[in-house]
Amino acid sequence: MADQPTETAQSQKKRLTQRERDQARIPLRITDTTLRDAHQSLWATRMRTDDMLRIADVMDAVGFYSVEVWGGATFDVCLRYLRENPWERLRALKKKFSRTPTQMLLRGQNVVGYRNYPDDVLERFVALACKNGMDIFRIFDALNDTRNLEKAITMVKKYGGHAQGTICYTISPVHTIEKYVRIAKEQVALGIDSLCIKDMAGFLSPIAAERLVSALIRHVRVPVQLHCHTTSGMATSTYVEGVRAGAGAIDCAISPMAGFSSQPPVETMITIFEEMPYHANLDREALRKMCDYFEDLAEKMGPPKTGRNIIDPEILMHHIPGGMISNLRSQLEQQNALDRLPEVLEEIPKVREDLGYPPLVTPTSQIVGVQAVLNVLSGERYSMVPQETRDYVKGLYGRPPGRIDSAVREKILGKEKPITCRPADLLPPMLPDATKTIEPSYIREEEDILSYCLFPEQALEYFKWRSLPEDKRSQEPADAEKQKAAKPSSQESVPPPKPGFSAREHAEIAALLQKIHDLNFDEVIIRRKDISVALHSHGPRPASAAGHAPPPDARSAKPSSAAEPTPASSGQAAASQQGAPADDLGPVIESPLNGTFYRTPGPGKPPLVNDGDTVKAGTPVAIVEAMKLFNQIKAPFDCKIVKTLVEHGKPVKKGQPLFSVEKV
Repeated sequence: MADQPTETAQSQKKRLTQRERDQARIPLRITDTTLRDAHQSLWATRMRTDDMLRIADVMDAVGFYSVEVWGGATFDVCLRYLRENPWERLRALKKKFSRTPTQMLLRGQNVVGYRNYPDDVLERFVALACKNGMDIFRIFDALNDTRNLEKAITMVKKYGGHAQGTICYTISPVHTIEKYVRIAKEQVALGIDSLCIKDMAGFLSPIAAERLVSALIRHVRVPVQLHCHTTSGMATSTYVEGVRAGAGAIDCAISPMAGFSSQPPVETMITIFEEMPYHANLDREALRKMCDYFEDLAEKMGPPKTGRNIIDPEILMHHIPGGMISNLRSQLEQQNALDRLPEVLEEIPKVREDLGYPPLVTPTSQIVGVQAVLNVLSGERYSMVPQETRDYVKGLYGRPPGRIDSAVREKILGKEKPITCRPADLLPPMLPDATKTIEPSYIREEEDILSYCLFPEQALEYFKWRSLPEDKRSQEPADAEKQKAAKPSSQESVPPPKPGFSAREHAEIAALLQKIHDLNFDEVIIRRKDISVALHSHGPRPASAAGHAPPPDARSAKPSSAAEPTPASSGQAAASQQGAPADDLGPVIESPLNGTFYRTPGPGKPPLVNDGDTVKAGTPVAIVEAMKLFNQIKAPFDCKIVKTLVEHGKPVKKGQPLFSVEKV
């Protein structure tokens, strides 16, 4: 038998040194955001549960520290648009992720909504989230007001979850490292298990990250995690400097779902850190399978809603977080005003300064963004103010980081004074009366009651749809159905994709078809590959067929004002939009925005006005929900409501008559 080669002392020493070097490498924890923040940032949260479940087993094998799968906008979008039960999504995903902790984004006292909710709703939500499989709760308050975090942190700890505190990072004259350290100490005193620096807009620079993380490591004794968006192009370098300074965890997304306004790609980050004394210990083969899957899914979903630019250096000026960029574009499209996006981006920093420099994260990003949109569309700053902006200025969202401009506050609140207590202290319990206005057959589990408390109108629509026999349920997303219902009857529907066209090509052709329709061309031929489509006109169409309203009557009124009621327009302009005889309506109250019309202030509540009622100028007569915020429509003068012209819950267009009225 031949002698076996023996290991020399030198090679043994070298091998041991390598082993020791591996053991000495610092563990780096990676949270994957693909199933929550990544698609919220890129696709306005439109990924479906089935698409997630098909890849969940593979993701569970990667070795992530955690997977973010819930919270943020996912709850709202499931009910409002996707016709999915968010609680069922959580349960189904938890069954798949048997080894990897699940994580959610909890908006403190806002829960997963856009306003503060009572403590009883917050507690039951956290309890049921834990029961249904949630492990880690990243808890934040948009204003970094610790009073709005106290109950959420307490409840997460009570029901066995991991409570991760959050600093919402922003840049302003009132935000300093000393202020952030003070906020972190307050959260540690409440019992958080770890701390996240949440860089929503992607403007945490590498040097600023090193300084902030170093300061936090010196002053607080909890693990620090970094969450950055790549919108400005700095996030990859920011992660490197932040980890060097002591951050032990970072948020990433799989490469097809990374970049733009999402997070840095996980493949890139682990490669960088492999050349440093860190290791994430992730399964690269499982990552490759993830990458292949989401490449295919991305092709089906179409291009990101963030636009074409991979890097947006203007983020350093307008400070819009990743998820808000795609939502803002979508909201402007709903108002047929996407071309005014540059004006809105210029207006956002001005509104933010007026309101005391709130960090731009939900719900304050929504409040500031929508207020900027309204300022631009109305032509007069703060002439239209949603209820949510009023509540913010009044202090009902918490303590602003800086001082609110006194002139803006007076224009919005008049002589009303802001509150100084914890906002939730003013809220009575909601759960005892929550089910009194719901059809009992709609409620299948306690979770349904929580869905109703958080999003009453959207939950009711979903419950009604769910109660139908399966063969009677529309399989279209709710938003697509509403868009179809809102189209003028003269507008031709776009045919389904033809074989040979990709989804992206079909979308381009569909847009071109609409443009052709509007321009009244006699004949157009479109050729793609070996397929051609010929369109022939059947003669000139009447002006109304193009789906555009004629110029408004000179007497048409401006939209609802913070200090002034909604003016009415003459029946002539309003009627011409509807195709009705000019003398049929008389004076009308119009919708100032595209949105959804509500006669009542909430489910189960009586209408604000009824036909035949006489109301004073400034009396709220309806609500139009636009861009997820509620805009009160007020009587422009003392008048009698002659007729309500729109059904409750129906979509309306800007300038569409809502009521015919008579002056009194």
